[in-house]
Amino acid sequence: MLLNLEYSAPSYEVVLAKDLMVEMRDGVHLATDIYRPAMNGAPVQGRFPTILIRTPYNKDSVRTEAEYFAKRGYVSVVQDCRGRFKSEGEFYLLKNEGPDGYDTIEWIAKQPWSNGLVATTGTSYLSWVQSALAVYSPPHLKAMMPNQGGWNAYKSSLRHNGAFEMRWMSWAFIYGGPNSKEAAADPNVKAAFSKVTFGDWLTRTPIKIGQSPLRLAPNYEKWFFDILTHSSYDDYWKQPGFAFEEYVDQHADVPIYCTGGWYDSYTRSTTEMYEALSKKKKGPVRLLMGPWSHGGMGRSYAGDVDFGSEAALDWNAFQLRWFDHWLKKTKTGLGDEPPIRIFVMGGGDGRKNKEGRLNHGGKWRFEEEWPIARARYTRYYLHGDMSLSTLCPPEKDSSGSYQYDPRKPVPTIGGNISAMPIVEAGAFDQREREGVFGCKPPYLPLSSRHDILVFSTPPLEEELEVTGPLVVKLWASSSAVDTDFTVKLVDEYPPNEDYPDGYAMNLSDSIIRARYRNSWEKEDLMEPGEIYEFSIILYPTSNLFQKSHRIRLDISSSNYPRFDLNPNTGEPLGKSTRTIVADNTVYHEAQHPSHIILPIIPPDSGK
Repeated sequence: MLLNLEYSAPSYEVVLAKDLMVEMRDGVHLATDIYRPAMNGAPVQGRFPTILIRTPYNKDSVRTEAEYFAKRGYVSVVQDCRGRFKSEGEFYLLKNEGPDGYDTIEWIAKQPWSNGLVATTGTSYLSWVQSALAVYSPPHLKAMMPNQGGWNAYKSSLRHNGAFEMRWMSWAFIYGGPNSKEAAADPNVKAAFSKVTFGDWLTRTPIKIGQSPLRLAPNYEKWFFDILTHSSYDDYWKQPGFAFEEYVDQHADVPIYCTGGWYDSYTRSTTEMYEALSKKKKGPVRLLMGPWSHGGMGRSYAGDVDFGSEAALDWNAFQLRWFDHWLKKTKTGLGDEPPIRIFVMGGGDGRKNKEGRLNHGGKWRFEEEWPIARARYTRYYLHGDMSLSTLCPPEKDSSGSYQYDPRKPVPTIGGNISAMPIVEAGAFDQREREGVFGCKPPYLPLSSRHDILVFSTPPLEEELEVTGPLVVKLWASSSAVDTDFTVKLVDEYPPNEDYPDGYAMNLSDSIIRARYRNSWEKEDLMEPGEIYEFSIILYPTSNLFQKSHRIRLDISSSNYPRFDLNPNTGEPLGKSTRTIVADNTVYHEAQHPSHIILPIIPPDSGK
């Protein structure tokens, strides 16, 4: 059972040495806290393994975690990233994290309380900084646990198949500017950021340089506009701090546990990190995927859907087992387990639980490889009667059209999103509701909108498990030279007493910007009316579609504010001055057989 862990007991007190200024190779000093095992109020003499946590969110915010490890015989080192809170220097997103992390690890190894064994951990940006330093392969790095972080910033992280993930605008406004050095030095700047209503600024996109509160923190404004306007995959994106997958050969070869969630904003990054490193490194490299949204490892739910008590994880205990195994050589049993553990969502009764969430259920399962070798990749074709089936489409002409108006986008309801307080991540009924950005009365199902094409199977006669990567092959045309196509996989519940209209539960989504259909590196605008093939990679998932459920695929051209809006004009991205309405058409015929490829796991084949 996942929670049946062996780990070090809390045998020590903790003493804290606060705000040591550790010098980096360029002379910048980073504020660092040292949590040491203690007895009777004094540090225990001797050398201990170290766990390093580097954060842009104030080192005080991870005090509980740091103390947890120190009580169990580790030295915890927690550091503010360059330019953040008490550290010197200027912050630029992901730019300096590799060298700074390397220098910090090697500094730790020289301290009298260190035995030279250093591990790293952390979630989100705290995961990015681990991968960044691993590219520089510090000699004293001995284990890693990058949780819910990036692998390639351009691919399904900062940008997404050419589109821009709007959560990074949120990060700049809410986590960046308010904690900038300018805000710390000037109470008026701090007050200006405190008055920001992010939803209001979403109605002004694309925002202009010098015309938003970000002008008060120029360094944050610069990197925001850099990632917004660098729309092609060029050298900017291929630098070591952004594109770790470009540097796999030089990446540290140490034990790595890649951990993530099906509703996390880095789902695809986590599985691709595992695939790349497990092929190239001795590691060992492992993978854990839970049913969580960003940072939700200790919860049994994501959004409005609950997956059962087994889904929640004691995260500190889970990490400790990994570190005990590699830094203390404790017999934890990890060596006897298969390398992959996934949570297969589904199997619940579909009713409301006492917290008012849909009971979707699920269970943990070990696997030997990812993607799963026994998966049968099955094409489900789109048909003119809006059905989704394994039958090939007919020879006759068949298509469906809609208008995409950037001024009236489809609102984001749940999904793989983070750092955006106006949109909650996770699984939700795909129905508009009060309090969600862009939703308006009478709060009808998204499927009723005229700018969404909805394809679904008949009610399933038997349960069907889908576990693995997801791809949609779409043949489409537009009246515009550039537009977007969005896709969303949905588990559609039949009606019951708690949900008399059924429940359309989102599983995975994605987008493609048409100008990047052939290459990330080079734009290629469309000829209006010409049919093109699009390959849209969704985030992977693991879900059991139960009997009587339907598999559903929604196709549109916006999902806002998860992704930025394509103005349809072909102008430079992030700098558009106008929008036009696009007439978009999706084809489903023998010559243009649009379909989704589902990795189906044969019944009774799991462990």
